[in-house]
Amino acid sequence: MTTPTQFTPALTADAAPGNVADRAVKRQRVLDIMDAAGRDSLLLTSNTALTWYLDGSRVHISLAGDPIAALLVDRSGDHLVTFNNEAGRIAAEELPDGVSLDTVPWNGQLHAVAAGLAVDGDPLVEAAVAAELRAARQQLLPGERARYAQLSADAAAAMTDVLTAATPETTEFQLVSELAARIVSVGAEPLVLLCNGASRSDFRHPLATHSPLGRRAMAVVCARRNGLVANVTRWVAFDAGAPQELDAEARIAAVEADIFRATVPGARLNEVFTEIKRAYARHGFGEDQWTLHHQGGPAGYAGRDPRVTAEVTDTIVLNQPFTWNPSGPGVKIEDTVLLTDSGLRVLTTDDRWPSTHVDGRRRPLTLRP
Repeated sequence: MTTPTQFTPALTADAAPGNVADRAVKRQRVLDIMDAAGRDSLLLTSNTALTWYLDGSRVHISLAGDPIAALLVDRSGDHLVTFNNEAGRIAAEELPDGVSLDTVPWNGQLHAVAAGLAVDGDPLVEAAVAAELRAARQQLLPGERARYAQLSADAAAAMTDVLTAATPETTEFQLVSELAARIVSVGAEPLVLLCNGASRSDFRHPLATHSPLGRRAMAVVCARRNGLVANVTRWVAFDAGAPQELDAEARIAAVEADIFRATVPGARLNEVFTEIKRAYARHGFGEDQWTLHHQGGPAGYAGRDPRVTAEVTDTIVLNQPFTWNPSGPGVKIEDTVLLTDSGLRVLTTDDRWPSTHVDGRRRPLTLRP
């Protein structure tokens, strides 16, 4: 398999990461959280919170590891602390204007040193205001929306390029390695790469194996760039498809359409979750289908921020991104979307991919090369 190199257009200055105006809005949102809690400082330590607040800075080395920085927000400003062996790159490539930089030895206590910068040495911690920080991230700013749209288009294009070149003999590992190369080539990080060929279609989180794809396969990509994560699932098949498969594909798209209709400003996520459960039963998948896989939820600076459950009561707002992923036996549909004032806009699109209209919206079909 070979895939073409694709050029990613440069973003305008207003859409570039580290935007001064956008960072001012985010700082005010955090100050509001501190005011409500009656505190004068807040320590940010998670990758999700840091990349959001710093507006796209890379604060990781290992994708599986903890961030290599922590940030104290207080009334005087923003204070980033990193290890001494990371400070040069951070200062040169990742530090936004107006953020001070302190260092700790590579074997030092990062969080303790950052907390020690607080006037009282006892800042508010993320866990104490997790819901409030999540709410602060919900509504994407214009620059973030532009970056997210480009990343999502890049992820969708990678799917098209790689799956168009696939054959029944292509192995799952070969396919995800091609996807990884495409994602990295556009400056993004492949956080999740999944693939199941025909022999493994029962698995809904299928880590790749050396098995060939066979007659049909599913591929999943979660790609991160500038902190934002785009999620997309696509299917490829090398025959016309069995009638029951085509029927299930249409029905899972109908489930998704019901979820999309429920995703409106002012609705609560637990209310959408109730509609998800009803949609499975309504479209012939059975009332227990939701128990067999998570259903997705808000997206953005985390793959799901958070996964929707009956206990999550966050209120949906305009300019909030989502990735819903209803699934059934041998079927799944997943795209990254943005809730706009004219409805849901699908971001992970590629005009080359075959599609059909479902409830007035273009939705992906199975690719048949």
